[in-house]
Formats: sequence, C-alpha cells, structure tokens
Amino acid sequence: MTLREDIARYLDVLRDERRLSAHSVAAARRDLAGFAQLCIERDIERADQIDTHSVRAYVMALRRKGLKPVSVHRHLSSLRSFLRELVERGELKANPAAGIRPPKRDKPLPKTLSVDQVEHLLRPTGDDALNLRDTALLELFYSSGLRLAELAALDVDDLLGGDEVRVTGKGSKTRIVPVGSMAHQAIAHWLKRRGDWLRGDESALFISSRGQRMSVRSIQQRVQARGARAGLDVRVHPHRLRHSFATHLLESSGDLRAVQELLGHASISTTQIYTQLDFSHLSKVYDAAHPRARRKG
Repeated sequence: MTLREDIARYLDVLRDERRLSAHSVAAARRDLAGFAQLCIERDIERADQIDTHSVRAYVMALRRKGLKPVSVHRHLSSLRSFLRELVERGELKANPAAGIRPPKRDKPLPKTLSVDQVEHLLRPTGDDALNLRDTALLELFYSSGLRLAELAALDVDDLLGGDEVRVTGKGSKTRIVPVGSMAHQAIAHWLKRRGDWLRGDESALFISSRGQRMSVRSIQQRVQARGARAGLDVRVHPHRLRHSFATHLLESSGDLRAVQELLGHASISTTQIYTQLDFSHLSKVYDAAHPRARRKG
C-alpha cells in the first residue's frame, strides 16, 4: 500500500470510526498532504520508508515557509497521530515522529503602558485620603515593579527609610527594592492621612476606609478605576504596571540582569536560581534609568 493510500485509509478511520468532525478531518487531510508532498520529493512512496530524518526535514520545511511554532506543532501532531495508527496496525515497528520536538511556541509579549500613559495614570486627582492612597499605591507599583500580592502584603514597617522597601515575593523570598522619589513623596502624603482610617493596631501600609488591609481584589478594582478616570483606552491592572516598569527600565538601561533582580524573577536557567547582584549596582541602574526615580543633581 502506498503512503497516499495509507493516509486515505487513516482519514476514513478518523471520520467513520473515531467520529471526528468534518472540520477536524479536513484539517488532518491538509496537514498530511504537505507531508506526502515532501515524501514524493524525497522519493518516499511507502510508510515504512519514513524515518526521523524525513520528519525533521518536514518540520524544517514548515519553518522555512514561515509557519509559526503553533502551526508547526499542529502539523507535527497530525503526522505523529497518523504514524501511531500505522504502528498499531503493525505496518511500522516504531513511530519515527515520536521523538521529534516541535519548535518552542512563541510567548505573547506582555502588554504595557507607554511612559505618557503612565504619566496620565499617576497624575494626582485630589488630596482626600482615598485619592492620596490610590496615588501612593499606583506610584509604588510602577516605581518598584511589585507584584499585586507583594503590594497587598506590605506593612508600614517594610518601608526602609523612604528610599527602599522590603518585599516578600514568591516562595517567601525577601528582597529589597528601591523606591523612586515620586513614590516616596506619594507614600509620605498617604501616611499623613492613613490615621484617619486606622482602626486598632493594623500594620498594613494600604488600608481601606474601614481600617482593614486592602484585599487583592480591592486593589485591582482601584487600579482599574483610576485607569478609566485617566481616560486611557486600555484596561489597566497591576501586572500591566509591573510589565511597564520592567519594559521602561530595560529600554533605558539595557541591563536585563538588574531588572530581573528588581522584579524578583527566577533565572531563565533550569535551576531557577535568583541572579545575585550587588545592591549598590541595582540602585545605580535604577536611579539612572527609571523614568520616576530620584534624579541626583
């Protein structure tokens, strides 16, 4: 039986035995047709002539055509399923596509705000306690690139002299990050009014009008509401501010490792070890590059 006949029989199995939809069968037909054409060009007429080199050549051909990794992944999955069927029928001893890995899928780029959009977002909107608190938490988000949970967990005691803040991140790992002058000023204004809402001995830096630590959900809502009030045409959320912090700082400094340390990210290596850098170096990168960092005359 020729390779094309094997493919035709496999498509019948998909339709009649596995009861796949017409759309799924048509997709498999298109994927396998491309592989069959490559086999013709390589003088491969029967399935038992297919080897790992043939499969790799097919993957490379798809990439040369400009297909995205996700599309290559689908084509390879279709081929792998077809060849598995032949193994189950006893026509192949092993699946030559079993050990072939598709190219890594492209990760979507994080969505960020432009510097101008951030300026609009962080523009003070009032001197009442609510607006002072919201401005302070927004400034700190963007100033220090904190995660939402990290900001919500901050206590007043985590402010270290105004220039730094102690953050507890994933895995209960603690790091010290700089606080820019604009964030420092906004926090100072908020702390003067924090006592208006304080109840008992609440230690949280950011509290609600009831005197309780702000919840993660509450912070999300306040950030989104501030974005809408600023007239931004994009949805604003805490992680978008974190991405903006990283993007703007990296664009200005070009120091990927410093940004990685400031964010508290694990290393890209498989061991997930945090990059260790001297904090004075991080401070210099921060002060020189971040749009709202302290500018030293």
